[in-house]
Amino acid sequence: MSRPMPARATRRAGPAPSPAARRVIRLNNAFQLLFNLLWWMPVFYAYQRDAGLSDGQIFGIQSIYYTAFCLFEIPTGVVADRIGARNCLRAGAVVMTAANLAPVLAPSYTGFLVHFLAIAAGRSLASGAASAYLYDALRAEGADAHYLDAEGTARSLGLAAKVLCWPLVGPLMTLARPAPYVLSAACAAGSLLCALALPRLAPRPDARRGPGGRRRGTLLHGTGAALRALRASPWLPLLMVQGVAVFTLARICQVNLFQPVLLDHGIGEGAHGSVLAAMTVAEAVASARPRWLSRRLSAAQWVSLLSVALAVTLAATTLGAPWAVVALLCAFAAITGFVYPVQRKLVNDAVPADAPRATLLSVESIVDRGVCALAAVAAGAYLTAGRLDALLWHSAAVTCVLIPALHLALRRTRRSAGSRTGHPTARTPGPGSRVPRPSEQPASLPADEGAAQPPPGPRRGG
Repeated sequence: MSRPMPARATRRAGPAPSPAARRVIRLNNAFQLLFNLLWWMPVFYAYQRDAGLSDGQIFGIQSIYYTAFCLFEIPTGVVADRIGARNCLRAGAVVMTAANLAPVLAPSYTGFLVHFLAIAAGRSLASGAASAYLYDALRAEGADAHYLDAEGTARSLGLAAKVLCWPLVGPLMTLARPAPYVLSAACAAGSLLCALALPRLAPRPDARRGPGGRRRGTLLHGTGAALRALRASPWLPLLMVQGVAVFTLARICQVNLFQPVLLDHGIGEGAHGSVLAAMTVAEAVASARPRWLSRRLSAAQWVSLLSVALAVTLAATTLGAPWAVVALLCAFAAITGFVYPVQRKLVNDAVPADAPRATLLSVESIVDRGVCALAAVAAGAYLTAGRLDALLWHSAAVTCVLIPALHLALRRTRRSAGSRTGHPTARTPGPGSRVPRPSEQPASLPADEGAAQPPPGPRRGG
């Protein structure tokens, strides 16, 4: 059913964000861009080889990195809920700045190990806190409808910066070999300035506080609150698991399988940078336009459908000529760009208003990273046996079986919640928030945000 273009544009954009909300969005964009701009990413393998590390040492450090990331996620999420997401972002930026200088000060196995352990700590400090801060800040300003675009735009700008900066790494290294790490440290320091400029959030009315206004609770208390929220809302853990396929496929393809796939089709190393740049452009464009997705499907349906599309696209690279493989990898990157902000919004919408948001987002990251670590081990075994094609097809088969089963479980959870409330698709406001209770309704459509929102209430000022 068609509508005039102006009406559709109005529905999609929603009310214009306030000046305070626009400031939060701009600072978040700058923070995400600078914090994640790792100049050393395209050359860290060769850099470590030149420093005298063996392949076993290099990949061993990567294995330790994934494990450390998982171990850091829960305590850092609880810290974010205890000291505030803004302070956690500041701490993460400080750690990242120091981490990027470690290989410059100690270009050895120990130096690189410390570097990646600190990277894991810094990124875990910011992984849940950044999304939690942006979501809560926009909600406090009555700009909920702009969260999806803000999340997607921040990711898009970060990807675009990588396209512009990564080709400069080679020439810069000829002038000063440690340049990629020094520039990464400078960018992390810039992200600290952005975090320092972020406005303070008003405390949640349901926040537990002790004498002096400080948040009460311990690590065990925060973890227990997160687990209780997961038990109380079956919809939330299912949504988290749904995102595992997206993150694992994207990570394994873009980090572990990118070069093997190209080499297997006779595409030399000299062209890998250009292919990676093309993929990054495709992902950046899609990340900035999640509302291009049709409103005929819900956000959860889109994530399920796009997860299957990712697996099938990656498996199809086994069939095509070199030019077709490049096109399929770019399509893979574009699908990844579409689905990331939608999945992030789904999970944020499903977090109950009184739950520790940053801790729960850290739980999601733990699941993602844990499965990714297992997938990396499996990928290594397949590649060692020379069975790259089998790996890609088996991944597609597993995804095509598990995702429909998971989506069926999501539908059954939705019906069960609806039968309890009598309104299976009602958008019932949760306590103390205009965000609907996750266990009683599905998330809103990505292109229809704000179209069926309850009337704006007073801003949270307490």
